Amino acid sequence: MAKQLLFHVLVILSLVLCCSASLYIVGDSAGWDISTDLDTWSKGKKFVVGDILLFQYSSSYSVSEVTRESYRACSTTNVIQSSSNGNTSFTLSRPGDEYFICGNKLYCLGGMKLHAHVEQSAQLASKNATATATAAAAAAAPVQA
Repeated sequence: MAKQLLFHVLVILSLVLCCSASLYIVGDSAGWDISTDLDTWSKGKKFVVGDILLFQYSSSYSVSEVTRESYRACSTTNVIQSSSNGNTSFTLSRPGDEYFICGNKLYCLGGMKLHAHVEQSAQLASKNATATATAAAAAAAPVQA
């Protein structure tokens, strides 16, 4: 009975935590723009899996998710995904580093690029704890014939 209660509490906790993703408008009111200091904007922000980055920009710009190497070189030769519709969102789907650049190399070299370090969310940590608790409870349960 206590194991079932623990399992249900963990499931409920994971459901509560799953809805805690944040929406970040990149650059806040200035948006994704060459005049925005994106390093300052991102400083102090804690991005976690499930968060959404919303890029809002004029038709002069675009945004591309790229590799670390492409980020450093401001290169669009190895683009993971790209958009130029003026209102683009990227869901941060895994822990690690995510890189975004403007498709115009001169703008990118001028600082129109974003590096987001993404941490594992509490939701994933909770799911892992639930899975571990479930496996432990199953292993401890007596086998019935």
